[in-house]
Amino acid sequence: MSNILFEKLFISVGIDVGADFSWMSIALPNQTFVGKPFKILHSDLNSLSLAVSKIKEAEELYSLESRIFLESTGIYHYPLFCYLRDKGFNCSVINPIITKSSTNINIRKVHNDRFDSKKAALIGLKPDLKVSLIPSELALDLRNLSRAYYDLMDSRSAYVNKLQGELRMVFPQYLKIFSKVTTNTSLTLLGNYTSPDAFLTASKDEIIDSILSTARFGLTYASNKYNAIIQAAKDAQVFGHAVSTNFKRIRLYIRFIRQYDEEINSILSDMHALIEANEESEFVKQIHLIESFKGAGFLSAVSLMAEIGDFGAFKTPKQLFAYFGLDPAVKQSGKFEGSKISMSKRGSRIARRVIHTMALISIGKSKDGSAKNPVLRDYYLKKCDNKPKMVAMGAVMHKVCNIVYAILRDEKEFQIITPEEHQKNYLKAKCDTAA
Repeated sequence: MSNILFEKLFISVGIDVGADFSWMSIALPNQTFVGKPFKILHSDLNSLSLAVSKIKEAEELYSLESRIFLESTGIYHYPLFCYLRDKGFNCSVINPIITKSSTNINIRKVHNDRFDSKKAALIGLKPDLKVSLIPSELALDLRNLSRAYYDLMDSRSAYVNKLQGELRMVFPQYLKIFSKVTTNTSLTLLGNYTSPDAFLTASKDEIIDSILSTARFGLTYASNKYNAIIQAAKDAQVFGHAVSTNFKRIRLYIRFIRQYDEEINSILSDMHALIEANEESEFVKQIHLIESFKGAGFLSAVSLMAEIGDFGAFKTPKQLFAYFGLDPAVKQSGKFEGSKISMSKRGSRIARRVIHTMALISIGKSKDGSAKNPVLRDYYLKKCDNKPKMVAMGAVMHKVCNIVYAILRDEKEFQIITPEEHQKNYLKAKCDTAA
């Protein structure tokens, strides 16, 4: 007899979520539908109440409990999920990849919101369906802040590139004076003087005082920078061309970069405040565990844990790989097998970005020339012997993801262990278990 017969029967409610409205379908255990798909207007409380009534009517009519399955949309499913959950329903979120890849319930190629809600309802009846829950409010808060941070950083980078483009036109020699054109000293000088001619006509003491007031170094540093700037300004008169609007654009980009810096610092402050206010929570303890990994700072640890949400949802490292989109995308059909294998990139973009940063730092060197993580650096260099660098970096990213999983699973801070030591510890633990 099939195990399915011993499963508790329930009514499956599938909801295809949109920005302003959603479609709801109710399916019975025998895969037949109760009535027609119902349109839920998010801005209409009567419509929301009617949806709740329809679900409860079906429960009473068939004497079965309901389970609600909402397709994940990024943000739009959150309010409806919370509304239905607060009404006492069992709610879960399903990955849209599951609904898109599932066998069509109609021989014709149909795709609309009503049909998708039916599809979600039928998928909800599957006993082996993988679902997820909404993360805690702390995780959602930190996720929102993290994503806002990276969005602002990307926008800031665009204006930094624009600023550098203008300087390459009118003042190319200035770009080599500071380690970054966006340092506080550099932006202050460009904001005050902007053009090579303005630097040449300004008094020496005025420029040096400006450098001293914004840099942490002394008079010697300020004097050296002044001399470099004046030489660069003279060189720009020989090679460099500008019209008046170039300098207006430079000042405009500087203002934008300053504004972005202010907002980014505000977001980081909010992150720190949330962490400090929830130090005793399990979620924050997991953030601190990730921080123990050399290559993961405060921002990386917070962003990564915020994207993970509930670590308990991941039973194996492979599930975490897939969630981050680090799993391989293999093309195969019949006898054809694609030779080019790349990351699926179907998961969290922010998580992949953080994992890449952690991997990049891990294979780097410290100021004294020593490897920051000798094990991962050796692994990377060996991979580079017969693989392209990007492929080798992908392999390191998988290692880092595996380490993060082990840290959170074992609830222990990270320690650099050589493969030989790892094998020795594994055999010892195996012997202890057998004994």
